[in-house]
Amino acid sequence: MREHLILKLQGPMQAWGRESFEGLRPSELFPGRSALLGLLGACLGVERTDQNRQQALAGSVSFAVRVDPVFDKKTQKRIATQKMTDYHTVKNAREDYRGLKSHDTIQTWREYWQDASYTVAVWNNPEPAVLLAEIAQAVKQPIYTPVLGRRSCPLARPLFETLLSAESALSALAQIGRNQGTVYSEENSARAIPLKKRDVPIIHQPRQFASRTLFMTAGESYVPE
Repeated sequence: MREHLILKLQGPMQAWGRESFEGLRPSELFPGRSALLGLLGACLGVERTDQNRQQALAGSVSFAVRVDPVFDKKTQKRIATQKMTDYHTVKNAREDYRGLKSHDTIQTWREYWQDASYTVAVWNNPEPAVLLAEIAQAVKQPIYTPVLGRRSCPLARPLFETLLSAESALSALAQIGRNQGTVYSEENSARAIPLKKRDVPIIHQPRQFASRTLFMTAGESYVPE
């Protein structure tokens, strides 16, 4: 059995970054590794300039994310998650969206999810530098205010859901709420489909990302062991 920290990510708007370059800032379907490390880092009080603590956290944890369906409390009908695009202007953007030279103000568009909900399982890797108990305490009493991807996306409820023991991330998530959402996990399973995603922060190269393999499992078809 392995201990899992379960988080709930709920709010009126959420924004989880994908590959982008200045003009369009799309939002991924679910929070990626970089976003989740940033969320936990804020709770722990890890500074943006503290690369040692960032590396320690990154090497200590793995994640599984379930995209939860949202239901109307009165009718119990499913609410469709929708995207919203917000218009901005930005000064000193990278020239032609390619180089590093600054130039005049440009137009940008940023995507947000409305009525989205996620359940996240976090567990320790072997020989962690940051223990799950420490992370759980920080999530309950965060040093910096956690947000759902951007500062304009506040939480609708506390992040912390519970700590529980389970054989796997899928088993842990199956114990929480309606087990109907697709799961994207860093842990493989017999029924999973492998996917590639470029969202692993390269700590010593800010705003640069490496790829990882995720394993997608349809929640409706999963029966806990």
